[in-house]
Amino acid sequence: MKILAIETSCDETAVTVLEASGTLERSSFRILGDALYSQAKLHTEYGGVYPSLAKREHQKNLVPLATKALTDADMFSKAQYSISEENVEQLRDESFRHDVRAFLESTEKPRIDLIAVTNGPGLEPALWTGVSFAQVLGATWGIPVVGIDHMEGHIFSAFLKKEQEEYIITAPRFPVLSLLISGGHTELILMKHWCEYELIGRTRDDAVGEAFDKVARLLALPYPGGPEMDAQAALGRARETQNPVTLPRPMLHDDSCDFSFSGLKTAVLYLVRDMPHLSKDDIQNIAQEFEDAVRDVLVSKTKRAIERHAPQTLVVGGGVSANTYIREGLEELIRESHPDTALAYPAQGLTGDNAVMIGVSAYIRTLTGKADTTQPLVARGSQSLAEN
Repeated sequence: MKILAIETSCDETAVTVLEASGTLERSSFRILGDALYSQAKLHTEYGGVYPSLAKREHQKNLVPLATKALTDADMFSKAQYSISEENVEQLRDESFRHDVRAFLESTEKPRIDLIAVTNGPGLEPALWTGVSFAQVLGATWGIPVVGIDHMEGHIFSAFLKKEQEEYIITAPRFPVLSLLISGGHTELILMKHWCEYELIGRTRDDAVGEAFDKVARLLALPYPGGPEMDAQAALGRARETQNPVTLPRPMLHDDSCDFSFSGLKTAVLYLVRDMPHLSKDDIQNIAQEFEDAVRDVLVSKTKRAIERHAPQTLVVGGGVSANTYIREGLEELIRESHPDTALAYPAQGLTGDNAVMIGVSAYIRTLTGKADTTQPLVARGSQSLAEN
């Protein structure tokens, strides 16, 4: 099966062409064409993602990225098709509508079996851009379109293992507990079988990645804040001195598996407010203690979830899964307390938002019979994976 996958949930525009084959026990994925554009630098002055700017950038970049991915994959055929103005007119932005019409008029129908697009969760203006683009392509080319949950993509990306020129997924040991940590989400999700989910815990306010970005802004560090905070914290630990900064561990001893990071961010705000000048050492100390606090909470809540639900596999997905210090804490938890539990991370280069994981999810859903291509797609910014 050949899949055209589209991801526009936040500030990355990504289009991938995958060739997928195999069964739920062992499936393989070959990337035939891949194109990604990150808007991160454009959002730096705002200290976070500015939704209307993200939407405009997706509209500007989807056509050239789709052209590149499909061309690199050599997917275009000699098949002819007619363009329905009714379909194209669904695109409300005039410039985007013009670009899509020109793209359809100048290209042949690709040899694609399925179009997969992220329809939630995320920023709704950004999501709608990808969804409407996918729907116009599907209607024009006569190719079915399936909506994919962004967080499911992060889970499945952790199962991908590179073998020569392909990525391979072998069926994990169920149940699978997923710790999903990103700029928009902090959740513990239990997957008892493929694509069957139960929400175990979630943040009650800020997501962990959002908290990293907000604290980085308080420390005058550039966006995106996560990598900058990680780097400053590492410099603080390298000094091997007693850290004078102490921050709370929100909900650490709460009996639930829920999280809260708003209070931790506020504690940093008060701390910085009372400091007349932030030296390099101050920034490193605060970053180190903040990262320590986040790791303590994530590890503690994950430990509680493991003890209560006895998963055979722990998946850590989302952009924050790239944080080396948090990874070390989770690895230590598994090694010392739950050595029989397998631990899985996304492959290198797949921790952030990407279209590969969306295509992989679409194929797994196809194999399970849960890829619904019959219903009109709706972008849902607050979509919950546990409701799918």
